[in-house]
Amino acid sequence: MTYNIAILGASGYTGAELIRLISGHSSMQIKALGGNSKAGQSLASVFPHLRHLDLPDLVKMDEIDWSGIDLCFCALPHKTSQEVISVLPKTLKIVDLSADFRLRDPEEYAKWYGNPHAALEQQAEAVYGLSEFYREDIKAARLVAGTGCNAATGQFALRPLITTGVIDLDEIILDLKCAVSGAGRSLKENLLHAELSEGYHAYAVGGTHRHLGEFDQEFSALAGRPVKVQFTPHLIPANRGVLATVYVKGEAQAIHKALESAYVDEPFIEVLPMGETPSTRHIRGSNFCHIGVVADRIDGRAIVVAALDNLTKGSSGQALQNANLMLGLPETQGLMMAPLFP
Repeated sequence: MTYNIAILGASGYTGAELIRLISGHSSMQIKALGGNSKAGQSLASVFPHLRHLDLPDLVKMDEIDWSGIDLCFCALPHKTSQEVISVLPKTLKIVDLSADFRLRDPEEYAKWYGNPHAALEQQAEAVYGLSEFYREDIKAARLVAGTGCNAATGQFALRPLITTGVIDLDEIILDLKCAVSGAGRSLKENLLHAELSEGYHAYAVGGTHRHLGEFDQEFSALAGRPVKVQFTPHLIPANRGVLATVYVKGEAQAIHKALESAYVDEPFIEVLPMGETPSTRHIRGSNFCHIGVVADRIDGRAIVVAALDNLTKGSSGQALQNANLMLGLPETQGLMMAPLFP
């Protein structure tokens, strides 16, 4: 069976990544591409690297005929998704890539995003889209909320360590580097080549980054008590990739064993041999996440490093993984491509 797919926000980075991935998926075909700012244009004119594909032109979202569409990916800006999804057909399966439905508590959403939640009915049914940990809930869901790319990377490194109790929950430092595509495709002065190249900088320092809402929500639920990590993100002059370096208090061998046990059957999570660390070069363009563990020179402390591609495993690849689950397809379908190298 072939499922008909629509993509809203198809003119952005995550929209283009979805198109790239779905073009190699044997059970999905793209029937509609929504992109208000580029409506009326061909996909080839917006993304020349996809000109070989036979796809519909971009249209305004209110021009899409939803009859016959089985699943919709919403690759829209934050806040916009709430407004759009609230008026989509109730029978439509939806994977949202924005932050609009990630936080279960509407008050937490208002705290981190600065405005009240505008789609409470949809929020109540949304399932958090970290595929490896919410697999059964995702299979039964109508609306899945994709995670933040930073949040996904940190959680892959830390969730098994929290559930097994091998680290001190009050001694977690998360230092993260993210490529510039994580900021989206819209024009911003600080993302110009001359402003960004030949250096990198910390941002949202001191606990103001919005992905902290996800860390607080997920880690506290796992531990059964409040868990707050110390988190500083950095913007690096690279197109793709997230590298999380996590400093924890715990025995390195036990930490490595906990990660190996947690991910032994996971097709997209690779735990490296003890002492090895991953690189964003080795997961670029793929749906894989690599995790390494190194014993610190200070006894009783360890360093966990996780790497993934922010546009694939951190966003569009994760979205397709979730869509496979929602449609009853093999979870890995369309996603087993090898990373790009060099």
